[in-house]
Amino acid sequence: MKKRFSRSLLIGQFRQVQIDALDIEAQGIGRLPNLEDDSPGKVVFVQGALPGEEVRYEITQDKSRFQKGLVREILHAAVYRCQPRCSWYGNCGGCTMQHIDSRAQIAIKQRVLEDNLEHIGKVKPQTMMQPIHGPEWEYRYRARLSVVNRSIKKGTILVGFHEPQNRYVSDMTSCEVLPQMWSDLLVPLRNLVMSLSVRDRVPQIELALGEPSAPGAQAITAMVLRHLLPLSAADEHCLKEFAILHGLWIWTQAQGVESVQPFYPLRGELFYTLPEFLIRIPFVPTDFTQVNHAMNRVLVGRAIRLLDAPKNARVLDLFCGIGNFSLPLGRVVGEVLGIEGSHSLCLRARNNAVVNQLEKKVHFVEQNLFEVTPKDIASWGTAPYWIIDPPRDGAFAIVNALAQIAQSDSDDPKLPKRIVYISCNPATLARDAGVLVNEAGYQLSQVGIMNMFAHTSHVESMALFIRFD
Repeated sequence: MKKRFSRSLLIGQFRQVQIDALDIEAQGIGRLPNLEDDSPGKVVFVQGALPGEEVRYEITQDKSRFQKGLVREILHAAVYRCQPRCSWYGNCGGCTMQHIDSRAQIAIKQRVLEDNLEHIGKVKPQTMMQPIHGPEWEYRYRARLSVVNRSIKKGTILVGFHEPQNRYVSDMTSCEVLPQMWSDLLVPLRNLVMSLSVRDRVPQIELALGEPSAPGAQAITAMVLRHLLPLSAADEHCLKEFAILHGLWIWTQAQGVESVQPFYPLRGELFYTLPEFLIRIPFVPTDFTQVNHAMNRVLVGRAIRLLDAPKNARVLDLFCGIGNFSLPLGRVVGEVLGIEGSHSLCLRARNNAVVNQLEKKVHFVEQNLFEVTPKDIASWGTAPYWIIDPPRDGAFAIVNALAQIAQSDSDDPKLPKRIVYISCNPATLARDAGVLVNEAGYQLSQVGIMNMFAHTSHVESMALFIRFD
């Protein structure tokens, strides 16, 4: 009890530290000196500090093995420190790297990927691909905003992203990474929720942007209002007026994601396109789609070229979603099998194949890809070329099954000879790469990052694995 009490007294005090590294959350990492011999001691994570800087920080958390803090004064600034563009930066947790020059952001993310591959996967790529980068501002075409009633303390509803490292909603009235029309909606959304009888039971609002239906037409914004109590007739009237005033397609969600339905107008369509492959992909606002549409076009093109499948090839697309890779692949190869664990996404993918007149070449099946055995892989049939695009948890069951096949005496099923792996988590990519290289006989031929989420610590990457018989 005494130690715990003494550590709690440090909260709010100021300390000085030299920052040597950056973690995956873009926090500066330093070490306090040991009092006995001045050797490196307790690790300190300082939000807002950069490698090479000497800073004064305020202690926000103190544990036996580490401290956390907020930078309060830069005593010696790094050369790549820059002025954040957003006036809410530091109070909003949506971005964590606006104080870092964009070129340095990319270098930091690449270093994170390389370190993870080395230390977690125990692998080294033969080639590091050039990083892909695109729009840095107003790129986020899908967003989930938290809502909280602060009318008693602050006289308003708050709508926005969470504050850094806590569950409070930031008191923000604009956002530089959202499209301007969405940024302009933040204050009107506060007023909308305040006008509802269920204002205390509206936890979140989702926004999704589709492409214009014709040249010169306005892009369609769908808004999903999550409400935990039924809407009154007056609430419904307010929503309709809001939709008309701001040109929105409003959906409601009363329970789980299966309850999402269009409210006003009743009909409409969201879609995005992949012009290089003449593909049009309809979606609903709660479907998983890439946040950055421009970068997604580059991502799909690079993945298909890296896969390098011949025109008559059969390709597997695992964690295929609504067909982001499967459908463009259908334009350039002989046959595609997309496998997806979500029932609703699998149905949407099948419909999207019909929309693009690819239902005879591109097929979709529903299967849990977090529980995969060699027998499952055999049931998918021979496919020398695979694309794997898993969520943050990675594809551990799949790569383990491949390793079991590689270590068995059987030639059936045949292992794919080329795998393109798209990852949103460098740690799980590194783990899975270790299995593929060290246990399944693959080479990590190429790997690189895509700055899909500029000004955040999120690392999107792509890797090519090749197996030579």
